[in-house]
Amino acid sequence: MTKRGHVMTYAPMTDPAAISIADRLSAIRVRVAEAAVRSGRAVNAVTLVAVSKTHDQQAILQALTAGQLSFGENRVQEASQKFPQLRADHPAMRLHIIGGLQTNKARDAVRLADVIETLDRPRLAEAIALAAAQEGRTPDLLVQVNVGDEPQKSGIPTAGADDFIAECKARFGASLTGLMCIPPAEGDPSPHFDWLAERAARHHLPVVSMGMSGDFELAIAHGATHVRVGSAIFGSRS
Repeated sequence: MTKRGHVMTYAPMTDPAAISIADRLSAIRVRVAEAAVRSGRAVNAVTLVAVSKTHDQQAILQALTAGQLSFGENRVQEASQKFPQLRADHPAMRLHIIGGLQTNKARDAVRLADVIETLDRPRLAEAIALAAAQEGRTPDLLVQVNVGDEPQKSGIPTAGADDFIAECKARFGASLTGLMCIPPAEGDPSPHFDWLAERAARHHLPVVSMGMSGDFELAIAHGATHVRVGSAIFGSRS
């Protein structure tokens, strides 16, 4: 909207469907970099994880062609259908599992993923350790903390987080690289972001994965090193 004399004029709105994934990705990258600089960090200090769940290989390929290398998927089965061929063609890409992980899918996740962000309970830790021994590889691992202690959400409760993080460090060593959270949908997420960043620092973990399409700039201001952005890049999910 602009003002010319006493007449208000409106610029035509762009159809969101006409904006390419590459254009959306470029805009998000700029916002991530600017938020990092505002928080006193380097322009490239924050890793953007493009959440491609429910989107097809063609959409992911468009993002890869635009230079995006880190992707997030909720479900191991869906990821296994989309990523092996893409990885063969783009060996530098990294796949993050960001959805709740069942113990019976642990071996598939260990085989497929570069990062599992949803380590949230002792039984899953045991399953991942067994799968890592079977597969001869261990992805990077993040402990997911239920920072709002919401009964409907995954994540280790805050009261048990310190002990569980320590146990996972002892079990997985350097493969445990950080923490992840999804704060409550209602209210200011800032205290939850601060809590997670403080806990990561307390346990000497370098990765803090928090912030999504609606709040990633705020998360960066509170210490996020990784942000998970989906709809702002790929559009609405099917």
